[in-house]
Amino acid sequence: MKTKRSLAEQLLYIYVIVISIIIISLGIILPKTLLPIYEENIYSYLKQPLFFVGDNINSNTINSEIAYIYISSDGSIMVSDNLEKIIDIPNVNDLLIKFDSDYGKFKYKLNTYYYNTSKTNNITKIAITNDKYINTMRQDVLMTIVIVIGITFIVISLLIISWSNNLVNRIKKLKDNVDNIDNEKFNHYSDKSFYEDELNTLAVAIDNMHDYLKEQEEYKNQMYQNISHDFKTPITVMKSYIEASEDGIETKDKAIEIIKEQLKKLEIKVHSLLYLNKINYIQDKKDNLNIQYDITETIYAAVDKFKLMRPDVEFVLDIDSKATIFRGSSDMWEAIIDNILGNFVRYADKTIKITVKNNKIILYNDGPNIDKNVLNNIFTPYEKGIKGVFGLGLSIVKKTLHFLEYDISIENEKKKGVKFIIK
Repeated sequence: MKTKRSLAEQLLYIYVIVISIIIISLGIILPKTLLPIYEENIYSYLKQPLFFVGDNINSNTINSEIAYIYISSDGSIMVSDNLEKIIDIPNVNDLLIKFDSDYGKFKYKLNTYYYNTSKTNNITKIAITNDKYINTMRQDVLMTIVIVIGITFIVISLLIISWSNNLVNRIKKLKDNVDNIDNEKFNHYSDKSFYEDELNTLAVAIDNMHDYLKEQEEYKNQMYQNISHDFKTPITVMKSYIEASEDGIETKDKAIEIIKEQLKKLEIKVHSLLYLNKINYIQDKKDNLNIQYDITETIYAAVDKFKLMRPDVEFVLDIDSKATIFRGSSDMWEAIIDNILGNFVRYADKTIKITVKNNKIILYNDGPNIDKNVLNNIFTPYEKGIKGVFGLGLSIVKKTLHFLEYDISIENEKKKGVKFIIK
């Protein structure tokens, strides 16, 4: 079973563990590291009194933590009264054999002892002490470390608690915004200028996502209205002719002809919507990117089709036979070419030209320039276009090319004419 802990508690637990590891590490490693320094100090501590003690040994060692041993040139030995307090050894001679250098240390009964020697006036003076001095220094250092780390722990803990609470509150705000990203309860992030961190980046991204979803919702509503209007027109026309035929105002043959014409328009619109939905559905599938297709046949078929609609327009083709292979399938390129030419035959004056060279497809018509305000949204579905016309054609072109990882741009010629460039 998982234990539920807040982020602040998790951070505090981690910090306690880290501090504990530091204290334990310092308690073990630091004393060993400082031991040579301690020993150097204790040798100095033992050596200095040897220069000042007199020949009468007991007059200089009252209540001292250092015991003294004097060895005269004739071999006689004197010891200070506190020697037994410093080291419990029954025979002094057993102790003398441990002094094998001018200064050093030795072990006796699991304890460590330190000594230093000096020779003056034919007397060898030896100062000896136990490890209480070093233990005291160790305790002082450890106590200092504990105090310093304790104060540091308290200060940093307060800082972490304050910071983590602030962090948690910011995350809660972000969560609330995510939960309400598509409704009116969304609150835009207000600390963008104060915090420049990853959470700020996330907050800005959530804000942008909210704005995008809001725009998409507005766009969908507008698009549904436009689709409804676009579908309503042919339905209204068909209904009117049926009623006119029933009332004897219009002949049945004429009514049937008009109804067939409107049904064909409606069928084209439905087909376009289904194709657009299909492109949206397969965006993540890249199978068509591996298909290589020769667009020559599609271009010629489209030209033959649209010549019948505008016999007064000259179609000029400039196709490099070595540059006609593009990614995609026949139905995709048919949708692209047909929708562009369907747009061209409405506005062309006398000429439509298609050029396929250097991995580019350039489609030109000599009609009027497109207004700059229309150009900005010309690929948006059902956006009002030239002469207020609604439609899906150029949106289908844009989405299909984007899916195939091609780009399309539109350029107005200087005086008249428009180019669509696919590359």
